[in-house]
Amino acid sequence: MRTEEKGTKSRYGTVNFEKRKYPRFSVDLPVEYSHADVSADQGRAMNASEGGLLLYLPEQMGIGNHLRLKLFFTMGSELNAIETLVEVVWVDVHLGKDWGDYRTGVRFVEISTEEMGKLKSFLTSLSG
Repeated sequence: MRTEEKGTKSRYGTVNFEKRKYPRFSVDLPVEYSHADVSADQGRAMNASEGGLLLYLPEQMGIGNHLRLKLFFTMGSELNAIETLVEVVWVDVHLGKDWGDYRTGVRFVEISTEEMGKLKSFLTSLSG
């Protein structure tokens, strides 16, 4: 005869602790991008940090692709734009034709000191 143990069962699993170098801020900002000298297209940045962006783009990008990117944002009553070169570091599955966008993670590859200063000021304004 088998005896069953009553009580709670131990659960095993994986815990994913994020180890980001820079804090991320939720945003919803327009971006303009181009790759391989093709005409510019538009997307949205959904979060931002000093290291990179989460973009929603209308087309799927390959990991390792480089994009010329212009990020638009306001500080006070002033419209600003940051121009940078980014690299695609991950791509999520397509969200479905009703969504029409691909979630794409990019990191900054080339960004001038002046442009990074603008981005840092903008992100600081979000945290306060």
